[in-house]
Amino acid sequence: MGLKEEFEEHAEKVKTLTTKPSDEDLLILYGLFKQATVGPVTTSRPGMFSMKERAKWDAWKAVEAKSADEAMSDYITKVKQLMEAAAST
Repeated sequence: MGLKEEFEEHAEKVKTLTTKPSDEDLLILYGLFKQATVGPVTTSRPGMFSMKERAKWDAWKAVEAKSADEAMSDYITKVKQLMEAAAST
């Protein structure tokens, strides 16, 4: 199985977690997913009244130096960690 296929598989698996990840984990996943699928941020930072969009933008911006493959690999690792944590609770 290639990296892209494994990434897509874990993108689906994360939706089946029995416990909701923390907001911090969700932002990490969001940033890695966007970096893996879209690439570096190309939009301007949302205004201070759009706190949710601003946090998501910041999470994406934080990983913009990663290649798509690095972002996919980190995303897979994070999903595996969340699945293990959910299984142990």
